[in-house]
Amino acid sequence: MINRNASSGHKLGQLIGDWYEEYFVFPLLQEVGKKLKLFVDSRFVTRTARNGRVVWEDLDGNSVDYDYVLELGGSEEKVGSPVGFVECFWRRGTRHSKDKARDDSGKLMPMRETYPTARFLGIVAAGDFTQPARALVRSRNIDLFYVPKEKIVTAFSECGLIMDYPDKLAENEKADLVETFISSFTVDKKGEVQKRLHRLLGKATIISYVDRVKATLSALPQEIRLVLRQDSMPVCFESVASATAFLQDPTFEMTSPLESYIYQVTYSDGSEFEQSVSCLEELRILHSQIERLTHHMNTLCD
Repeated sequence: MINRNASSGHKLGQLIGDWYEEYFVFPLLQEVGKKLKLFVDSRFVTRTARNGRVVWEDLDGNSVDYDYVLELGGSEEKVGSPVGFVECFWRRGTRHSKDKARDDSGKLMPMRETYPTARFLGIVAAGDFTQPARALVRSRNIDLFYVPKEKIVTAFSECGLIMDYPDKLAENEKADLVETFISSFTVDKKGEVQKRLHRLLGKATIISYVDRVKATLSALPQEIRLVLRQDSMPVCFESVASATAFLQDPTFEMTSPLESYIYQVTYSDGSEFEQSVSCLEELRILHSQIERLTHHMNTLCD
């Protein structure tokens, strides 16, 4: 029985969202992982390689948790190189759609700048997600797999489950609806709704998504540029006039320059990756990740 003091609408939204994440998106990405020989990490996977949430660090050292990560060379015991980050959600109404699009895309984009192998960034959305919100996602070069609300509602209703209701439905009626829903939403029923949704979407839709992921990961480096950068010791001034005078005939101290390296890649889809590192070993690690992805994708095409 649900807690009638809590919002029954919110509870129902959580149930649908959890079902969508586990019964639709996870199997969809497992299909991608099977075809492309990638490990798919999510909260539904138990692995000794991590504790708790699926968390990755961005370039600034921020720890961010993701719904799914596609890893090259990953296993239960070993964390691989991330090649794809995916977020998913279910939305019953259109309210704050653009905020959701902005939040999720903002969470995904830093991974493209952090990991040279993170070629695929995607959102698998379901429900009411407005056209401006969808356009915002696409404008940030993030893949969008979108399932309209009507298809979700139909899949449930064809399995004998009512999960939608008028916005002005009284709270006690809504609570009754949710109680009935929960009593019927068994594991078998969850699988039944999943199959019904697949049928409504069509096999070609699933296949085209797998192909999109593969096409993105197959956009391999066409040019790699390595740059050695040498910085002088800083020349400091206590006034604008002093700096102006120095710039008339500047001399920088370069006897012991600070060295760093820049790794730049242009991929065949026109996208770019650039990262500065402080030593040759870090440069080699970056390159080894690209080398590994290139070899993997070329092997898949053999």
